[in-house]
Amino acid sequence: MTIMIIGLVIFFASHSVRIFAEDWHQQQVAKWGETTWKIAYSAVSLIGLAIAIYGFGQMRLDPIYVWNPPMGMRHAVALLMLPAFIMLAAAFIPHNAIKAKLGHPMTLSVKIWAFAHLLTNGRLGDIIFFAAFLVWAILAFKAAKKRDRLTPPTPVSTTKMATLATVVIGLVAYVVFALYLHAVLIGVPVFS
Repeated sequence: MTIMIIGLVIFFASHSVRIFAEDWHQQQVAKWGETTWKIAYSAVSLIGLAIAIYGFGQMRLDPIYVWNPPMGMRHAVALLMLPAFIMLAAAFIPHNAIKAKLGHPMTLSVKIWAFAHLLTNGRLGDIIFFAAFLVWAILAFKAAKKRDRLTPPTPVSTTKMATLATVVIGLVAYVVFALYLHAVLIGVPVFS
């Protein structure tokens, strides 16, 4: 579990700069340039995430159980993941009304994903892993909304086609991940 926690610390340290040190972030971008900053930020984030995922896998070999979630929670997770995938798609598809309305759909997607997975995982390592993402997403969303109030984003025109594409792509991604990729990548079938 220690390896997982080290990875999470590295990952969230890089992802929390804008939450706790926005001025320093702006200074680094001005000093190094946006592209250099993003490359360094991405490298540190990927290293932290890789370590956390490796540690997560190792933690599963010798788990410590805190509680045994009821089987019915799997249905709640399956239901909650639908809007999570749609919001994830909304973060990447331009001119959709979901992003225009919510402002930061990827952070909201992470919140839903983490909360949903806390409902169905009772191992200590799972709780630490998903709770860390949930706490980070709450703080990141709050910080992003604060930045939006200080410097409102430029309004973006939306189209019905972009919004429809967002929903359809989110649903297709959900189905593919739930039916195939979750079992392959995570080792746990969603529907069993």
